[in-house]
Order: sequence, then C-alpha cells, then structure tokens
Amino acid sequence: MSLKIVALLVALASMIGLGLGYYLRLIISLGKRGSMELELKEMELAAKNREKEIIEEAERKANKISEEVRIEVKEKEEKAKKTEDRLIKKEEMLDKRQIDIDSEVDMIKEKITEVKEIRDKADKLKEERQAELERVARLSPEEAKKEILESTERAYEADILARMQKLERNGEEQLLKKAQDILATSIQRLANSVSVDMLTTSVPIASDEIKGKIIGKEGRNIKAFERMSGVEVIVDDTPGSITISSFDPVRRQVAKMALEKLIADGRIQPAKIEEMVQKAQEDINKVIKEKGEEAVYECGILNLDPKVVAILGRLHFRTSYGQNVLAHSIEMTHIAGMLAAELGANVQVAKAGALLHDIGKALDHEVAGTHVEIGRRILQKFNVDEAVIKAMQAHHEEYPYETVESIIVQSADAISGSRPGARRDSVENYLKRLGELEGIATSCKGVEKAYALQAGREIRVFVTPENVTDLEAKKLARDIATRIENELKYPGEIKVNVIRESRTIEYAR
Repeated sequence: MSLKIVALLVALASMIGLGLGYYLRLIISLGKRGSMELELKEMELAAKNREKEIIEEAERKANKISEEVRIEVKEKEEKAKKTEDRLIKKEEMLDKRQIDIDSEVDMIKEKITEVKEIRDKADKLKEERQAELERVARLSPEEAKKEILESTERAYEADILARMQKLERNGEEQLLKKAQDILATSIQRLANSVSVDMLTTSVPIASDEIKGKIIGKEGRNIKAFERMSGVEVIVDDTPGSITISSFDPVRRQVAKMALEKLIADGRIQPAKIEEMVQKAQEDINKVIKEKGEEAVYECGILNLDPKVVAILGRLHFRTSYGQNVLAHSIEMTHIAGMLAAELGANVQVAKAGALLHDIGKALDHEVAGTHVEIGRRILQKFNVDEAVIKAMQAHHEEYPYETVESIIVQSADAISGSRPGARRDSVENYLKRLGELEGIATSCKGVEKAYALQAGREIRVFVTPENVTDLEAKKLARDIATRIENELKYPGEIKVNVIRESRTIEYAR
C-alpha cells in the first residue's frame, strides 16, 4: 500500500515537473520571440534609413552629373556657334576676294587687249620703217647685216686677231705652266736613287785551275752544266772570270748562282752539278716571289693573283738599257700615283697600270709578240680589272688612250725611263743626243726650226709652207726618222712630228 502511494506520488510529482518545465519553456520561448521581433524591426528601420541615404546620394550624384553635362553641352554649343560665325566671316571674305579677283582679271584682260593693239601698231610701224629703209638704202636686211659685219671686221680686224692671239697664247702658257708644275711636283716628291742596277753574268774565279774543273774531262762537266741550266758557258782566255750567256735573265741568274756554289764547294761533277742547279732554281724562285711581294706591298697594289705577282718578280732579273725593269716599274708606280692624285684620276688604277705595264718583258723571250701584247694576255688570263689593262696597254702608243689613267702611265714611263742617269746615260750624253736630234732635223731642206721634246722621245719639226708641200712633209718625216735610226743610238723610240702651217698676214695702213 505504501508502495502504491509512493509510486503515485512519484508519478504525480513527475507530471507536475513536466507541467512546470513546459510552462517555463513556453515563457522562455515567448521572451526570445519578442526580442527577435524587436531586432527584426530595428534592422528593417536601419534598412529604410540606409535606403533613404542611398537614394539621396544617388540624387545628388545624378544632379551633379546632369549639371556637368549641361555645362559641357553649353560650352560645345558656344564653340559651335563661334566656329559657325568664323566660317560665315571667311565665306564673306572669300566672296569679297573673288569679286576683287574678278575685277582684276577683267582689268588685266583690258590691258592685254591694249598691249596687243600697241604691239600691232609698233610692228606695223617697224615694218613701214624697214620698208622705207630698204627703199632708201636699196638693200635687203640680210645684205645690210652682211655689209655692217664686213665693215666692222675690216675696221677692227687687227684688234680681233690680236685679242684672239693673246687669249690663245695666255691659255697655252697657263696650261703649260700648270702641266709643268704638276710634273715637277710629282718628280720632286719621289726621292729615289738614280743609280743603274746592273745584273752581271760574269762569275769570278780564283785561278785558271778552276776553269779546267768546270770544263771537266773531254768537256763532260761543262756540257752537263749547260744542259741542266739551259745557258751557254764561255770559258776563254779572260783571266779571273767565266761568262754566262743566255737570252733568259732568270736562267742566267740560276746558272750564275749554281756555278758560284760549285766553285765554293770544289766538287764539280755531273751529279753535283744537277744538285746545285736544282738548289739554285729553288733559291731563285724564292727570290722572285719575295721581290714580287715586296714590289706589290711597297706600291700598295692589292688583290693581285699570286701568279701575276710571281711573274712580276721575274722582272727583278730583267734590265732595259741598263735599267732594272722592276725598279723602273716601282718608280713609275709612285710617279703615276702622284700624277693621278694631282689630276683627280683613279689613283689605284693608275698605280696598278704602271706597276704591270712591263710585265710582258718577263716572258717576251718565251712567247711571241711585243711585251705590251704579252702583258695584256697575261692580265686578261688572270682576270685583272679591265681599267688596269687599258691603263697599261697604251704606254708605247700601240693602243689608243682610252682613259686618263693610260695617259698618266705613259707620262710616268717617259719620266722614269728618259731622265738623266736612269738608263746608263750621263747628263752630257743626254744633252748631246738632244742636240744631235735637232741638228739632224734642221739640216734638212725646207725646215724652219726643230725642237726635241719629252726628254728626246719626240722631235717636232716646223717647215716653211711655201717651200714644202704636204706630200713632201710626209716624205721629210720618213727621211728624218731614217737618218735618226742610222746615225744615233737611243733608248726606246723617237716620234718625228713634221708640222706644215700656212699663215696669211695682211696689214691695214
């Protein structure tokens, strides 16, 4: 019984606890609900206030932008109005100017018409005056002009001739002086030695016993030497020397060097001779290459084929009238370069033409033709510049002067080859030869005077036109050339130039 009561009490207490808990939860939930509604109302109020502020801010910005746009539109309207006003003023000015131009054009047309009328009247008056003059003078305009010119020429002929002669003489003197100054300046700038370089072909020996060794038993050694070197060895009674003879200067030099080495060695026999000749040939080839390269380097001529340089080096062993041909070519190169610089020509072409002008002499004993023609073929074979070939081919007048450089090369050749001392010729002999040239020319019948020019390379002969006809002048030139060939010794060639000039002189008294 008590347990039931207890259980009932417990159950009642539980129900009462549940009721109280539900009531408390309800009270709490109602309190929270009220606070949430309050917060929501506050947030709603804040959102309305923010919305109002945003709208007010947007209205302010919109008003500001609208004001700016209105001001900008107003400014553009004002500018457009000013532009329109300016264009209207320009149109008014153009219209006014066009009116002025039209009026000026009309005025010019009127003046042109007046000028034409005046010109027509002047032409008519001129024609009438011309006709009256022709009627009075009984001469046509051409006849009157001819009469006036003839009378003027007769009256002032002496003055005109004197003036022409003075101008011609002054021009010739100035040109001659200029040419002399250029030549003198170029020659003086070249301070080369004028001594003659002789390449002898005599080999000195210490005693006559060496001659016997060179000849050998039954001439075996000398025959072997001549066969291997390609020269002729002359062993005569001349004491202290043996002579080597050959048309090829390089062979002569090879033989000379080989023979000197054999004499120094003392063992002269065919096997040793062959060895020495080969060694001398190698040494000479080195010398030829070195001399060619030295010449090209000294003259500043670049881009030449090595074979052309080697052929050029062979000229070191070639002489012309006692003058070393390579030294002559180098000297010519410097002179030609200075002349080209003075005259404004191509310096490199002139120098190359001068250096290579005698290259044909290195092979003229092996190839048929003149040394000029041989040189042209050599340069063409190795693709040398055509301007250089034209410059070198005319130095003996075998070809025409096609360029200024060709004349410069010919002048440099004359300067280098004909100056005193260059070709085994003293000043006395040089002057004597010039005097003999003039003497041969002046001794001929009909010759008025004669002058030796270009260092004796040309003789200019003036004949009396009354005593010598044109045909006789040609025969006289041939006779003088023949006498020079028979009576004088000279280097190169001499040009005989016979001049027959007719003059008519009248005196007004």
